[in-house]
Amino acid sequence: MIFSPIDLSGAFAIEPERLQDERGFFARSWCQEEFRLRGLNPRLVQCNISFNRRRGTLRGMHYQEAPHQEAKLVRCTKGAIYDAIINLRRESATYGQWRGLELTDENRLMIYVPEGFAHGFQTLCDDTEVFYQMSVLYHPESARGIRWDDPAFGISWPIAPPIISERDSQFDAFDL
Repeated sequence: MIFSPIDLSGAFAIEPERLQDERGFFARSWCQEEFRLRGLNPRLVQCNISFNRRRGTLRGMHYQEAPHQEAKLVRCTKGAIYDAIINLRRESATYGQWRGLELTDENRLMIYVPEGFAHGFQTLCDDTEVFYQMSVLYHPESARGIRWDDPAFGISWPIAPPIISERDSQFDAFDL
């Protein structure tokens, strides 16, 4: 696995290191020891799939408050997404900053989202599937969200207008 730091403290783009031959390739998509050695949360307790029928579907920006903050490893297994993260850790030098990456079934990139970050994505094509690995169980009482178009962050989503849920459209602006 090839870990490339994203310029938000603690976040990484991760590329499977492919062992190729005439049949195709083999690659690891998860290794607890590789994560532990880099100081990343190696705990996995839940995996989720998000299937999205239409191009332009936007999900996010979601996070869980302490004591149920979660680390996520996110991968697009079918189609393509623009994946965005926001650093919400007030003590961090990159607090309030966001970054985005394109994750596709072809590039097979993953993004490691540390605890204390908000996460969301927008689909770039129809029938897109996203696979999440989570470090903690979902706790509805700790679930929070930030408006996808919050001017405090100014995320540049690739497709306008987005297709969003009623829930995601009701999030408040974040108080930086």
